[in-house]
Amino acid sequence: MILLLSQLFKYIFILIIYLFIFTIIRMIYLDIRSMRSIDANKDEAYLKVVNRLDSLNFKMQEYYVLKGLTKLGRSSKNDIVIKDNFVSKNHLVIQEENGHYYIRDLHSANGTFLNGQTLYDEAELKNGDRIGVGFIQFLFVDQAK
Repeated sequence: MILLLSQLFKYIFILIIYLFIFTIIRMIYLDIRSMRSIDANKDEAYLKVVNRLDSLNFKMQEYYVLKGLTKLGRSSKNDIVIKDNFVSKNHLVIQEENGHYYIRDLHSANGTFLNGQTLYDEAELKNGDRIGVGFIQFLFVDQAK
């Protein structure tokens, strides 16, 4: 009887180890699969999503390349669409002028945060700035600087 129980526990333990290894490999696979190559040129700026994409209940890209004028909001008419309920239909705009990028809140209901501070006026973005919109955190990356 004891021999039978020890054999049973041995196989259960081996099964648990295999399940653990399988879970780790699956997480690595999903993480690698979710990575996208940035299609920005060396001199283009982009927003990188800081949040874990699998923790969101809506679809998002990992990177958003910024054009001359980039609008962000919940409406499908925006360049960057975020289906978060805490994001306004037209939430913010990022504009490039002479190689500098400026962010402006479009009187959104829940506000825009730049490096943890509420954004009231237009502000110039610097490489490494964090932009908070709803539950989403972006990292501003300007590869030219």
